[in-house]
Amino acid sequence: MKVELVTTLKRQATKILADLHQTKEPVLITEHGKPSAYLVDVEDYQFMQNRLAMLEGIARGEQALTAGEVLSHDSAKMRMAKWLK
Repeated sequence: MKVELVTTLKRQATKILADLHQTKEPVLITEHGKPSAYLVDVEDYQFMQNRLAMLEGIARGEQALTAGEVLSHDSAKMRMAKWLK
């Protein structure tokens, strides 16, 4: 992962973004020697957001199973019938 100072980002934003788009490698921006932000390619960000949404859905499903909030196949099919027409 590439690391850049915030001052370098201010001075060379166009070059840093061009490198980011070419390499697809995230850039860690630091301020006062500490991590401040990540720059990531738009497609990579959208991919991460979609993956996070799927993982959150799986986690909700696992919680429902643990809590015993489950339906039989027939019950689920009846509930979904209005959308499956």
